[in-house]
Amino acid sequence: MKIEVVTGQLQEAAADTLIVNLFEGVTAPGGATGAVDAALDGAISELIKLGDLKGKTGECTVVYPRSNGGTVGASRVLVVGLGKRDEFDAETARRAAGVAAARARKLGAKKVATVVHGAGVGGLAAAEAAAATAEGTLLALYRYDAPKQDKSEAMELAGFSLVEHDEAKAAEMAPAVEAVQAISRGVYLARDLVNGPSNSVTPEYLGDVAVGLANEHGFGVTVGDRVWAEEHDMGAFLAVSAGTARDPAFIVLEHKPEGAEGEPVVLVGKGMTFDTGGISLKPAANMQNMISDMGGAGAVLGTMKAVGELNLNRHIVGIAVCTENMPDGAAYRPGDVLTASNGKTIEVTNTDAEGRLVLADALVYAERFKPAAVVDLATLTGACVVALGEDTCAGLFSNDDSLRDGILAAADRTFERAWQLPLYSEFSKAMESDVADLRNSSAGRAGGASTGAAFLKEFVDYPWVHLDIAGMAYSGKARDYIPKGASGYGVRLLVDWLRNS
Repeated sequence: MKIEVVTGQLQEAAADTLIVNLFEGVTAPGGATGAVDAALDGAISELIKLGDLKGKTGECTVVYPRSNGGTVGASRVLVVGLGKRDEFDAETARRAAGVAAARARKLGAKKVATVVHGAGVGGLAAAEAAAATAEGTLLALYRYDAPKQDKSEAMELAGFSLVEHDEAKAAEMAPAVEAVQAISRGVYLARDLVNGPSNSVTPEYLGDVAVGLANEHGFGVTVGDRVWAEEHDMGAFLAVSAGTARDPAFIVLEHKPEGAEGEPVVLVGKGMTFDTGGISLKPAANMQNMISDMGGAGAVLGTMKAVGELNLNRHIVGIAVCTENMPDGAAYRPGDVLTASNGKTIEVTNTDAEGRLVLADALVYAERFKPAAVVDLATLTGACVVALGEDTCAGLFSNDDSLRDGILAAADRTFERAWQLPLYSEFSKAMESDVADLRNSSAGRAGGASTGAAFLKEFVDYPWVHLDIAGMAYSGKARDYIPKGASGYGVRLLVDWLRNS
């Protein structure tokens, strides 16, 4: 669905559903809400007076014009609450837009026109408000096309317009909304890949997706198989993939537009298309959710799609290191000693600590690009979920303060939040081994997110950020503009950082 910015009066829009907003505590609506209220002969004001409409965050009230007289041609008007004015920000606008868009679809709306949330008394610049409104709308309207016979619930909107009466403001809004749509398509791709069943979304499938992106956007592309990995001495990556009958895929996409200056940025994503835990088998309960263990790879591929659509003028490399972790007669075992592609030896103490092994060879490979910065994303540790909770924020680890600050700023702007966790020397000490340079899992569970990051740190020699997204990539419940299942976390954060750093 394409969102259009149009100039005109909202109450006159050719739509079956109009969306307006209301701050908490307002007794006489103004702006576009006031104009629609007047066209409804004061129906919104009457609901406020009765106490049926309070403007609280998450509130969404339906007004039916034909039952109230007036001159609005739409079949319904949705009034969405923006909460307290002094607490309003772009994230509030996203959430309000998402709530209203989801309600409109549930009501069977086909053509929707909305006011831009926050561009007036909300205090947001026109472009920022339009971007937030469009973003919340698009992200809330995502629906995974599941392989089901019954598609009756797959009801989609035919048209969606942001209506602005000021032509100058509308001109500012249009490019911001276009960019948001490109970024949202990247989020959609990431969500689709993570939501897809592991017998469909295989390493080979992800390789095909990468080739498709390369053809569409002119990227350089490599999809390395098992033989390719052997040629590159990727002993850690190969060990994890030894137990699966499927060929692994080491995916490299390179966006290098003519005239791009400076050293490249490299994005690295963990792509375990299914993780049984290997010989250190996971409990059976909820193991089906391990389709989400390629959330980092999904985010990198989604980001590269957005990068291509926006045609960002900088050198960007995306690496998605993809395989399955399966137990069979060829699978790697606790007690094995592996040699990564930089020559470091690794004692395996837990085959379920596989993500850091495949990332080790990916981080070493990133060095060949002489990167200005590397950011990796991985559903790495349950310990990070214990520390920071689900659906709250990612854990961030870094060896470079400037890079860290840039990522955190982008996380705040997009509300794909991250929180810095420590990389003290004690965590590296915990990864020491008696029989190898290091081991892949520490002796105890305490500090597991930091010990996992300390392991990765042994394979980087450049400015680096590690994002542990275990609590963010996949959710058991829907919230605001984030659906149940895959969130697409990381795409908006990375694109924002790439555009503003």
